[in-house]
Amino acid sequence: MTTRVQSLAQSGLSRVPPQYIQPPQTRPVRHTAPEPDSIPVIDLSSFDPTQRASTRDSIARACREWGAFHVTNHGVPPSLLASLRRAGLSFFSDTPIPDKLRYSCSAAASEGYGSKMLATTTSDQNDAVQVLDWRDYFDHHTLPLSRRNPNRWPEFPADYRELVATYSDEMKILAQKLLALISESLGLRASCIEDAVGEFYQNITISYYPPCPEPDLTLGLQSHSDMGAITLLIQDDVGGLQVLKGGNKWVTVQPLSDAILVLLADQTEIITNGKYRSCEHRAITNPDRARLSVATFHDPAKTVKISPASELINDSSLAKYRDVVYGDYVSSWYTKGPGGKRNIDALLLDP
Repeated sequence: MTTRVQSLAQSGLSRVPPQYIQPPQTRPVRHTAPEPDSIPVIDLSSFDPTQRASTRDSIARACREWGAFHVTNHGVPPSLLASLRRAGLSFFSDTPIPDKLRYSCSAAASEGYGSKMLATTTSDQNDAVQVLDWRDYFDHHTLPLSRRNPNRWPEFPADYRELVATYSDEMKILAQKLLALISESLGLRASCIEDAVGEFYQNITISYYPPCPEPDLTLGLQSHSDMGAITLLIQDDVGGLQVLKGGNKWVTVQPLSDAILVLLADQTEIITNGKYRSCEHRAITNPDRARLSVATFHDPAKTVKISPASELINDSSLAKYRDVVYGDYVSSWYTKGPGGKRNIDALLLDP
């Protein structure tokens, strides 16, 4: 059974075990000065029709420049965001580890309580190195409803299962609205991206990053872009999520308690033919405080074939990506490991 990171942190160790140490080129660099760049914040104003054009313009700019943005006035009750963070933190902080282990999952992408899988990176000598992330998690299969089985979820705190189910439904509605705005921002029909994705396969992953004795040597979550269509994320006030700006600069995403962070994922990059790029991101660790985040992934079914939208292909704008069956893409991702954006880059057609 994989050792839980929380167990290591609670054991009082002063050094990070070698399997969690990143190669020098992927270790985080700490900045003491305030960062000049920050993730765009877009006020959805409850999707007021009179503001829709302005909102689309803001989304287009954020999708081109960042592949990520915060949304406020998104229609999801702030009390629900706070309650889900509270329930998730209670499971990890207040539940004895033996009780948590009752929900253990044994394989990548399976439902339950686990720690991040091994990911392959390269050392300075270009040797393949497998490194573990400093993170524990609980993954919930929430959509379609045929996958949703709350009996597999924690029963403590008492409202945990109800909160996850309610949150799942709210995130689906928001994801649909956002994909419509993203489609419209490219001049496409509102349903274009959602039609290409099909019925959402939604997972909700609550991640717990225990305090780390050597945060400069580790990552809570290694650099990657998400596999599916769109990810909606909330985090607590500790912070630690970073997104890559311009291919060479890591920017820390400052927590906004009532906002939801939108991350474009790889299938949306393919559908938009690279006009919008999926967001490469990672998580750094903290020496003193644990951190909690909740990511809601919206993916196609494994049998769906994804390709650039036909409306974006013409004589002057050729397809940039080859078609891919989503299940094949997922298998490749787990075989190769995250590795930044190398998985989607492998689909690029020759110019």
